[in-house]
This record gives sequence, structure tokens and C-alpha cells, in this order.
Amino acid sequence: MFEVTVEETFAAGHALRGYRGKCENVHGHNYRVQLTMEGAELDGIGLLVDFVEVKKLIHTVVEYLDHRFINDLPPFDTLNPSAENLAKYFYDEISPRLTPAIRLRQARIWETDVTSATYRPL
Repeated sequence: MFEVTVEETFAAGHALRGYRGKCENVHGHNYRVQLTMEGAELDGIGLLVDFVEVKKLIHTVVEYLDHRFINDLPPFDTLNPSAENLAKYFYDEISPRLTPAIRLRQARIWETDVTSATYRPL
């Protein structure tokens, strides 16, 4: 099995609804998103997937969130914009756009340099 990992960053604000603490207030993060793809076969030139193509896929989602207040954007206008929910959102948005030979293994979102959440389907 081969794995390819690509990262991208974006800045956005959010507020955690129902959280009893400072994070319930509006605040921002310099997020980092990391996607890991996996597959059993390489193509004719020895690639699982082109890094450039994966970056384009990530960028389509990042463009939607970058420099925005995430709570205002569907589905986060009703879904709490936690790092866990953002990781699943990236997974759900990117996964269907991959070819059948490639599977999105996991999506990870960092809110800070030392805190992250990962979504990995069973």
C-alpha cells in the first residue's frame, strides 16, 4: 500500500456553540489541513496521485473557508465548527472527487501547532 500526504493552510474564525469557556467567543486560527491518500497501485510513471492535483482539490475547500467566519457557512451554520467536524468536512468534500483506485485514508486539521483532530472512516 502506498500513501501520499499533502498539506495546506488557511486562516478563519469560528465560535464553538455550547462550549463553556473562551472558545465559545469568536476567535481565529491559522489552520493546517493534511490529507493522506492511499492506494495499492502506482500509475505508469510511478505516482499514486499527483501532488499538484491533490493540492487543487484541497484548495477548492480551502477557498470556501479561508478568511471567513466559519459559523456563517453551511453546514457550519448549524453544525458546530470544531476541528473534528472540519476534518470530517474535508474528508466528505474531497473523498468523492478521487478516482476509484485512490482512497482518502484520513483528514487532519490543526488549530494550533500542537493541537489537531483527525477524521478516519472505519
